[in-house]
Amino acid sequence: MFDDDERPKPQPDIVIGADLSTISIDELEKRITILEAEISRLREEIVSKQATKASAENFFKS
Repeated sequence: MFDDDERPKPQPDIVIGADLSTISIDELEKRITILEAEISRLREEIVSKQATKASAENFFKS
């Protein structure tokens, strides 16, 4: 678990579904980079949780 000080700060300027017409190409690319990093972090957490779940299931099958 994270302490409050260790948690990543949310990106309040990134709103899913927001109008993108006024945002520059550089800003759009920056947002893509941030969102791709977050997707990777989420996928890593899924893998971790799946491993924990599998471990628990194997323990209780024994």
